Amino acid sequence: MYHDPALAARAKADPRPRSAVSGAVGLVGLIGMTAWVVVAHVFGLDGPFSALVNVAACALPMVVWSLAVDKVHRNPSTGLDWSLKRPWRETLDVSVTKLTGLWLTWGAIAAIYALSRVWGETRYANYPFAMSCFVAVAPALFVLSIPYVLWLDRKLTDPRDGAWSLGAWAMGAEGWDREAVFNHLRSWAVKAFFLAFMIAIVPPGFAEFVSIDPMTVLRNPVGLATYLVTFMFVIDVAFATAGYILTFRPLDAHIRTANPYAAGWTAALICYPPFLLMGEGGPLDYHQGTADWSYWLDGHAWLLGALGAILVVLTAIYAWATIAFGLRFSNLTHRGVLTHGPYAWTRHPAYLSKNLFWWLSTMPFLATTGWHDAVRNAAVMACVSGVYYWRARTEERHLGSDPAYQEYSAWMARNAPVPRLLARVTGRRL
Repeated sequence: MYHDPALAARAKADPRPRSAVSGAVGLVGLIGMTAWVVVAHVFGLDGPFSALVNVAACALPMVVWSLAVDKVHRNPSTGLDWSLKRPWRETLDVSVTKLTGLWLTWGAIAAIYALSRVWGETRYANYPFAMSCFVAVAPALFVLSIPYVLWLDRKLTDPRDGAWSLGAWAMGAEGWDREAVFNHLRSWAVKAFFLAFMIAIVPPGFAEFVSIDPMTVLRNPVGLATYLVTFMFVIDVAFATAGYILTFRPLDAHIRTANPYAAGWTAALICYPPFLLMGEGGPLDYHQGTADWSYWLDGHAWLLGALGAILVVLTAIYAWATIAFGLRFSNLTHRGVLTHGPYAWTRHPAYLSKNLFWWLSTMPFLATTGWHDAVRNAAVMACVSGVYYWRARTEERHLGSDPAYQEYSAWMARNAPVPRLLARVTGRRL
């Protein structure tokens, strides 16, 4: 491998800031998930519960590695002090108050699920399946929350968090913090909204992938590219679902803050149902009269192969960006600053690769219905890319108050290929 002494010297003089997650965490999760995918394919296990096992096969190795090897439970950012030996009676009042706030939150989430039509139908995703999963685990979650909170509060340096403040407010106690309550509610709103969506979409993609005979896709570049792209999305969904579930302090994967800006929530929510603007018939639907890349390049085997390979690489970058989070993937939250993997190249590798994929796979600048739709689709697709640029900027605004992110951002501006190239061309950074 070629070694550039100048680059090596520069890296030594200006080292990349430490990442909140080690690269090995995502790797062991990928190995565990892939092993289950192979088993599911061999034995024809393509049902919805097999898809949930796939999430567990991804999550459990990451939990074990994080605790046994990375020892994340000892990170100062957990807020835990394992040397504390408080008797449980000393923290009982705090724990009861916290459980009150936690159960009030869960009750409100359950009421919203029950009263809204969105989570009771399959129009946007298989939400009834997600709701059935929540109903099944709710009793265990309720019971296990008691010993978990009682145990955790004995080790927390400051057990009076957002759940405690909400409970204190509800019980008329003094000392509760208004901003802590809001951050608590925003954090659970993120988890409730996105976890329901992720669990709803886990089974279809998993079933589609494990049902495909790998030997049949080797016959043409389109089939092979589609097969590999589908696998990348299965990876992305499994890691994202695990991330929304495992928001625990002992894993150092808890939510530090949820985005407090309305612009951030707006930019994110319009990319997901039921608020999705890019869906069929939506104001940002760029598919009118379009055909995909295989249609326009039909008969040109080398071009099909080349573009298929590019699309696979782009989705691999997209999946890699999710894998890099390990246990911590989540929209609209701060759960530690990543600096490794694709995040050493650009601050927003998922957004960049996803939009490039859409441009190249859909080819909105070409339309079977004439030039008018082609122009309109290209313009709408540009707006979609603009939405993701907006999301990126709102996320940077949210994280910008963290000194760790400031250090990472400054390092990226000095060293990362994509921000340096973009700054040179447009004067802006991504």
